[in-house]
Amino acid sequence: MAHGTHDHADDPRNAGVLIWVNGELRPRAEAVVSVFDAGFVLGDGVWEGLRVHDGHPAFLDAHLDRLWQGAAAIVLDIGMTREELTRAIYGTLAANEMRDGVHVRLMVTRGVKSTPYQDPRVTVGPATVVIIAEHKEPMPATLAEGITLFTTHVRRATPDTLDPKLNAHSKLNDIAACIQAYTAGADEALMLDPHGFVATCNSTHFFIVTPQDEVWTSDGRFCLSGITRSNVLEVCRRAGIPARETTFSLTDVYSAREAFVTGTFAGLVPVRTVDGRTIGTGARGPMVERLQALYADHVAGDVAGRVAP
Repeated sequence: MAHGTHDHADDPRNAGVLIWVNGELRPRAEAVVSVFDAGFVLGDGVWEGLRVHDGHPAFLDAHLDRLWQGAAAIVLDIGMTREELTRAIYGTLAANEMRDGVHVRLMVTRGVKSTPYQDPRVTVGPATVVIIAEHKEPMPATLAEGITLFTTHVRRATPDTLDPKLNAHSKLNDIAACIQAYTAGADEALMLDPHGFVATCNSTHFFIVTPQDEVWTSDGRFCLSGITRSNVLEVCRRAGIPARETTFSLTDVYSAREAFVTGTFAGLVPVRTVDGRTIGTGARGPMVERLQALYADHVAGDVAGRVAP
């Protein structure tokens, strides 16, 4: 039984992976950053997660768009062009002889500070850029049997507090939600927006399938601009499946025919229960199974014909 969408089996090959740190490939044990780094001191940075299919990071352009958007919002100079960063990602994959079953974590922080203080002006070096590629695949049970959710008291922030569009290193509100969820016996947290409507999960995006076989997800105002979320909506449109971003409440969730979450690592994962209520039959439903297959085709189509730089 799954215990979260990021469950994965240990792979002994990961002990020997090379990690890209500021232009150098280093063995895992030697891949370190300064204790004065803004990411360590303050969580000051942005990041992306990438799945690799047939030797290529899927939807790379969309991920880099989001990375650059986040960096611009917090006035962070990445210090590399998109082309340079793309070559670094592919170089890391090549150095580790990776083609499939790989997850990449791309992290950019503001860099080393002269003293542990929040003001960006005390940063004394260029941005810190790290690329971690690991052999890591979702558990088959996660994709087939799904997960359970618990609605937490921790709400999504408003844009004037901490813009939920930012894929920032600081994830304490999501961590607090996750802790409350697993302490309550669930796998992950379902989070509401400041008005009490369904927003997103602590590390994934949330969807329901209504009794009318419509696919709903939140209106998007209080969640990250999810790449997989957007792709699932696109897949629905292409397949003629009614899908929309809208405002809905927990009452709609409890009466849903199916529910699922989306994320870069595991794609689409069914949801069995929310707050102790069984969703549908409590098993993966036909819509989720269909969307999983359509999404896999969508990933394959994105990388088809792509050439490594």
